[in-house]
Amino acid sequence: MKPRTKARSIALQALYEIDLTGHPFEWVWTNRLEEEKLDKKQAEFAYQIINGVAPLMDLLDDFLAEHAPEWPLDQIATIDRNILRIALWEFAVYGKTPLKVAINEAVELAKEFGSESSPRFINGVLGSLALRKNEIQQALRKAIASFSTSQSA
Repeated sequence: MKPRTKARSIALQALYEIDLTGHPFEWVWTNRLEEEKLDKKQAEFAYQIINGVAPLMDLLDDFLAEHAPEWPLDQIATIDRNILRIALWEFAVYGKTPLKVAINEAVELAKEFGSESSPRFINGVLGSLALRKNEIQQALRKAIASFSTSQSA
């Protein structure tokens, strides 16, 4: 597994645990680091993903629901939902991952962790989001800025 793919895999597992159990982010991260051997760059990237996605789960879900309404979020498998969150965060918030890479990596995670139908599903949802990439980026960044301001007040 490529180093950044491995980091995404660890981040996915951590986000899945956070989503299912509600365990605190830092506790989950510490346990993941004890279980997995990651080099410094992998650990940094995995941490960036978890730290970026975890506080924005609801906001990312809102954007997924709004921009892919044919897939109700409450009917999406938890693992698939977290794969979508990571990809959306990577191309719309993080901004350092090219769109095609984010989609390809998400499909690879779906092959590894999802059901038999997950890769096609993930590709379809992200494909529809990709058509509105710039609009989603701007709206998400604006929402995050507003969210950050309200959190610090």
